[in-house]
Amino acid sequence: MDKTAQSVWDHCLQFIKDNIQPQAYKTWFEPIRAVKLTDNSLSIQVPSKFFYEWLEEHYVKLLKVSLTKELGDGAKLVYIIRMENTYGNKKPFTEKIPSNNRPSVPSQELDVPLKNKNPELKNPFIIPGIRNVKIESQLNPNYSFDNFLEGDSNRLARSAGLAVASKPGGTSFNPLLIFGGVGLGKTHLAHAIGVDIKDKYPEKTVLYISAEKFTQQYIESVKKNTRNDFIHFYQLIDVLIIDDVQFFSGKSGTQDVFFHIFNHLHQNGKQVILTSDKAPVDMQDIEQRLLSRFKWGLSAELQSPDYETRISIVKNKLYRDGVEMPFEIVDYIAKNIKTNVRELEGAIISLIAQSSFNKKEVTLDLASQIVEKFVKNTKREVSIDYIQKIVSDYFQMDVSTLQSKTRKRHIVQARQLAMFFAKKYTKASLASIGSQIGKRDHATVLHACKTVDNLAETDKQFRKYIDDISKKLTL
Repeated sequence: MDKTAQSVWDHCLQFIKDNIQPQAYKTWFEPIRAVKLTDNSLSIQVPSKFFYEWLEEHYVKLLKVSLTKELGDGAKLVYIIRMENTYGNKKPFTEKIPSNNRPSVPSQELDVPLKNKNPELKNPFIIPGIRNVKIESQLNPNYSFDNFLEGDSNRLARSAGLAVASKPGGTSFNPLLIFGGVGLGKTHLAHAIGVDIKDKYPEKTVLYISAEKFTQQYIESVKKNTRNDFIHFYQLIDVLIIDDVQFFSGKSGTQDVFFHIFNHLHQNGKQVILTSDKAPVDMQDIEQRLLSRFKWGLSAELQSPDYETRISIVKNKLYRDGVEMPFEIVDYIAKNIKTNVRELEGAIISLIAQSSFNKKEVTLDLASQIVEKFVKNTKREVSIDYIQKIVSDYFQMDVSTLQSKTRKRHIVQARQLAMFFAKKYTKASLASIGSQIGKRDHATVLHACKTVDNLAETDKQFRKYIDDISKKLTL
């Protein structure tokens, strides 16, 4: 029976399959296609340059042994890199590279000439021109479970994080989505999970990246026509941590590429950890197919810390900095800064700095001055999403109801109040406020603010609504 490219490759695959891990086989050999057999030279098709380089880096000996068994000592392997271009109507390009021949490819071996024959950036975290497929985790070792103090406000998220760190990809918490307001510890917890996994499983590839950086890398890959390389790079990751995933909002290309990466990782038992400033149900301009995947695992909320947790946080911060402070000052700070952990720690740092630089004793009076300035500076840092949540909770309705098109009087008033407070407490434009609160225009927001002002003067009950919600927003 005459040998064909497919029959030779099938025999090679049988040998390869017996000599590597099933997961590695699935990732690196199943996508390969046998294309042509000429004498003792087998041409195989791979989906990207990154793919080819990885095979040459890690599996060239295995390929050589398997091919020699089939075609004899003079066996040769030629890679055909065929990358589909999904943008515009350009033809996919094809490039042939003989195995172990790393220099630039002679032009006659190109089916379609490439404009740039220089090696593109394969690993988005490596400086261009340096051939290296090592993936650094980008984790901050200072963020650990030890200094992420547990309280009622974060117990679920912290416990889920510990479970994921013990068995990444092996729990029902996949993906794990950690959400909550500013300064509550989302990034800290995400890093802590990654750091713990690296300690327990040094062989696993863990990567932390912000959604903004991920988007920038994706845009760069589209410009350079290396989209497939970008995808293959992220498909290598065992534990992918993406911070501030709400940044994908409205970015359809980034959402599409992340959708495919997420599917690959999830199907292959890899762990995905996401953080967001809002729950999936409150995310806007994110595709439904992506939102549904965010809900596959566990969404755990980080809430503002309670008094006991705030006391623990202040004491822990002082202990780590080697500073002693009377309990009455610790108590005063914990009682007066309620919003988030970042502000608590910031106040402590300011207090210690004032005391040491100005050689002042740490007194209740000094603490009062620091806290007063700190609370004043942070009081207006209120997001439109937070305002909508507070107003919705006050009127006992969902945010989606608040944003809906309904003209029921109590819902319209709640919506108008949300717009009024958004104008009062944020620096957002009227157009931006309208867009985020039910996709209204700036004229609607202006009308809402005037209506609230008028009702405040004529309706006692409405005035009470304004006072109550103001207190909640300025706590």
